[in-house]
Amino acid sequence: MTRGGGGDARLEVVRAGALTTVQDLGRPGYAHLGVPRSGALDAPAHALANRLLGNPAGAATLETTLDGVALRALAPVTVAVTGAPCAVRAAGRPAAWSAPVRLAAGAVLEVGPALAGLRSYVAVRGGFAVPPVLGSRSTDLLSGLGPPVLTAGAVLPVGAPAGPVVGADVLPLPAPPTELVLPVLLGPRHDWFTAASVAALGSARYRVSSAGNRIGLRTEGGPPLVRARGGELPSEGMVLGAVQVPPDGLPVVFLADHPVTGGYPVLGVVAAAALHRAAQARPGTPVRFVTTG
Repeated sequence: MTRGGGGDARLEVVRAGALTTVQDLGRPGYAHLGVPRSGALDAPAHALANRLLGNPAGAATLETTLDGVALRALAPVTVAVTGAPCAVRAAGRPAAWSAPVRLAAGAVLEVGPALAGLRSYVAVRGGFAVPPVLGSRSTDLLSGLGPPVLTAGAVLPVGAPAGPVVGADVLPLPAPPTELVLPVLLGPRHDWFTAASVAALGSARYRVSSAGNRIGLRTEGGPPLVRARGGELPSEGMVLGAVQVPPDGLPVVFLADHPVTGGYPVLGVVAAAALHRAAQARPGTPVRFVTTG
C-alpha cells in the first residue's frame, strides 16, 4: 500500500471510515507460530463481491465497519459492494449495491453507512494487490501482520483481472440478524461451570456489546456463568469460534483475529459456518446460544 498520486489500476482512499481493512480468506496454518487466521469476518459476503467481478474467492477486498468508505479511481475500474446493505454512489450518482459498478478515472465511489448489519465489502475487478504476508493480504488487528488499517490518502494497487464480469441472478445472502442465534458445541471446559449455569445458557438472553471487534464478539446484559471451580488454566490453544468466559462470566465468541492461546476456560465452540452472522450483528442485537454436546 502506497500513498499519493496517480497511475493505472489504483484506488485512492478519500474517506477511510471508522475501521476499514484489507481482507481475503486469511492465513490458516500458522497458529503454531502465534499467528491467527484473520480474513474476512463475513466470508460469504466477501466471496459474493468477488464472484460479481469474476475474481477468485481469495482475492482481497475491503471490509468496512458501520460507516462505509470513499475511494477515488485513478484509472477506470469495476467495483462491487456487498455485505451490510448501504447506499452506494458513483461519481455523485446513486449506484447499485451487490452488482458491478463501473468507475471512470477520477470518479469517487461512496459506500454509505450500513442501513442494517455492520460490515460491508468492497471488491474491485482484479482484487486489491497489496503485498501478501505469509500468503495472505489480510489485515490482522491482533498480530499487526498485513497492510495497515486504511487512512485517507492511502493508495491501493489493483491486480490484473482473472475472469469476465458475470454478475449474479440470485444473491444467496441472509439479511443481517435481528437476533443472533449461535449453535455451541460444549467443551472442552464446560465442567468449569456449574451444571445449572450451563443448562440455563440455552434460555438466557444476551446482547452484542459495543466493546467487541474483529478479535471477538463480546456479550452483555445476560446472566453471568457461574464457576464450579476456582483458579485459572495454564494457557492453552484457542480456535476460531471458541466461547471463552472471562472473570465477569459473560461469554466472548472468538472471531478471525482471535489470539491462538488463552487462559480463561472455553465453554464451547461455535461452528465456523455460523460465524458470518456474528460479523453482521450490531451492538445491542439480542444473542441466544443453543447448546449441544
